[in-house]
Amino acid sequence: MVKFYKNSCFLIMFLLFLNSCGGKLPGADAKKFPPDPRERVKRNLEEGRGFRISDIGSSKGGTFDFASSNELWRASLDIIDFMPLSSANYSGGIIITDWYSENQSNESIKINIRFLSNEIRSDSLSIKIYYKICDKNFNCAVSEKEGGLKKELMKEILKKAAIYEKQNKDKNFKPYNDPSVDTTKP
Repeated sequence: MVKFYKNSCFLIMFLLFLNSCGGKLPGADAKKFPPDPRERVKRNLEEGRGFRISDIGSSKGGTFDFASSNELWRASLDIIDFMPLSSANYSGGIIITDWYSENQSNESIKINIRFLSNEIRSDSLSIKIYYKICDKNFNCAVSEKEGGLKKELMKEILKKAAIYEKQNKDKNFKPYNDPSVDTTKP
């Protein structure tokens, strides 16, 4: 009877494990991995997974996401660099500009950018643009508007962030040199 309970508990735990994995065991998708071990090693090293013998003994901490390494953050600041900032909080994921107007006009704008993700996608950013129109008596009306400026701002930020990401990948790329291949022979 005790053996039956142990087996039942094991089966229940195994089913819970499979359920939490979506029914797939980790590493079960063999289509994504090349069958040749050398190719797997090369791909893992190019993607930054694994380690090299030269890395043993070097003290490396964790991976930290600072503002200078986040492409979306850098691109956003570069695109709106002409506007004075009211608040920029990297850990909170928000940039708020101050009211800005050109040529002392009665119209001014304020931009809020919220970062929802570090991925370079259009749904990673929430941009709100507020317009303020003041009359001669300094009575002002503030409204949020959707439109061309918001779309153009989103497009330019994503374009610049993609450029930064590509530059960062090119800079950090280390090709894998297979020791079993002799490159000295023609």
